[in-house]
Amino acid sequence: MEMCNLEKRGKLFILTFTGEDEHRINPARIDAIRSALNQIRSDSTSLSGSVLITTAHGKFFSNGYDLAWAGSSPDKIRLMSSKLRELVADLISFPMPTVAAITGHACAAGLIFAFCHDYIVMRKDRGFLYMSETDIGLKIPAWFIAVI
Repeated sequence: MEMCNLEKRGKLFILTFTGEDEHRINPARIDAIRSALNQIRSDSTSLSGSVLITTAHGKFFSNGYDLAWAGSSPDKIRLMSSKLRELVADLISFPMPTVAAITGHACAAGLIFAFCHDYIVMRKDRGFLYMSETDIGLKIPAWFIAVI
């Protein structure tokens, strides 16, 4: 199943989370995003004057970590956190401006992912941003706080 699609339109690179699911963050999705970012980086003729826009189909931009995938495994949660941190580093240092075009809800780790972009735009009539960790009493990692 395709998790994201990368399209090039002139100087715009559009990375879209595909499908109507919640676009939860898990190792497979992170790997797919990082692969798309590496594909853009390898197109050195397009880097100058280009922009990356990240968006999503459906109701959710991203509803955070894929806790169903992780279950109660601390190792799986650490793996997701480590991979997300690598993705955050990739985006913050990306060699072109990045825009998160939030089309719906961006929650928890999905909100952190959005915050790693240079610019964030969002519909005012649909969706919201929130850190659900505060509602369920999870400890927010220090690196999340640094991004915020």
